[in-house]
Amino acid sequence: METRFSRRLDGHRTENALAAAERKQRASGLPLLDLTESNPTIVDLMGPREIQTIGEIWRGATVDRYAPHPRGLRSARQAVAETYAANGDAVDVERLILTASSSESYSFLWKLLCDPGDTVLVPEPSYPLFDYLARLDGVATLPYRLTHDGTRTGDWHLDLDSVDDALATARTRVAALVVVSPNHPTGSVLATDDLVSLDRRAADFGFALLADEVFSDYVHRPTKKQVRCLAAQSTAALTFSLGGLSKSCGFPQLKLGWMAVGGPRAVVGEALDRLDLIADTYLSVNSPVQTALHDLLRAGADRRRLIAARIAHNRRVLDELCDSESPLSVLRSDGGWSAILRLPAVRTDEQWALALVEQDGVLVHPGYFFDLRGATYVVVSLLPRPDVFREAVRRLAARVTDVLG
Repeated sequence: METRFSRRLDGHRTENALAAAERKQRASGLPLLDLTESNPTIVDLMGPREIQTIGEIWRGATVDRYAPHPRGLRSARQAVAETYAANGDAVDVERLILTASSSESYSFLWKLLCDPGDTVLVPEPSYPLFDYLARLDGVATLPYRLTHDGTRTGDWHLDLDSVDDALATARTRVAALVVVSPNHPTGSVLATDDLVSLDRRAADFGFALLADEVFSDYVHRPTKKQVRCLAAQSTAALTFSLGGLSKSCGFPQLKLGWMAVGGPRAVVGEALDRLDLIADTYLSVNSPVQTALHDLLRAGADRRRLIAARIAHNRRVLDELCDSESPLSVLRSDGGWSAILRLPAVRTDEQWALALVEQDGVLVHPGYFFDLRGATYVVVSLLPRPDVFREAVRRLAARVTDVLG
């Protein structure tokens, strides 16, 4: 009898045209200016002093004792609680759970909230990762929309009608709704008015609210109506806030995430008890990163300043090269590491992306990767080195001008 593999992995292993073009470009030895690079460890953001500091912290971490706790070492959770407190959000250390990553946090939450086949509502546009994470836990996803008018000065809005449509059309029980704030790639943030509306729906339908807040330290247009930590709000629904070292401190190699639990006391207590069982089954977070967490978070403050400065610099370059006279436009954003560029609709976003790789040695994400609709978009990271970023955007703008004749 032939070995049978899980259907969870069906349909997700075919190389797309852009990946093939990128592979061919790299294999040829031709230079490639990568505007999709979002790894902060390889874009020259740390000087010798920062590298030495991280090395000293890591060498001082405790490695000779193993004292696991399902939620993570209390000292490490206390360090996370203090970072929330520094931003004005009160998060009880006993309502924090450490994980190896945000992806693992999602997996734990699907196990907590969902039976096989249940549905979670996810924003569109947003991470293409959600579908993979859900499928691997036997969970279905259903999108709701973030909308935009496509202009340079327009804002993104949470489309509550699309949430209602998703709730009405879901074929299985809706177990959770995910918000990403700031969203990737739109940069939009969750507003208090929208939270009130979502909380009311969550209470009525009995689903939890999950906020992916990994980019919350990179909001460049803060407002009084911004919800920074969902789990610190007073809500009728069970809520979760996700964060981690990867984005907040630019340390993806150190593999530590966390989630804060909020909502009514009784349901929070039961959720924590169940999460204890899930987390205790895996015990995935290593001890050295937990014992070093207080110092890593302190060092991360300097790291965040470097990342924020890079984002701001590259955003200014975009505004300079894609001004009001340019056929390119940059959509308005409140935060995050990415920017969305609107290109002339004489080609599809994939056609633009392929031409840029093959003819100009520039790699961008086509908008359809993130389910961007309504116009022709490409998405670029704001993390690349300034010289790489400027030259890549210059080539992109020149290609568009050349095509338009």
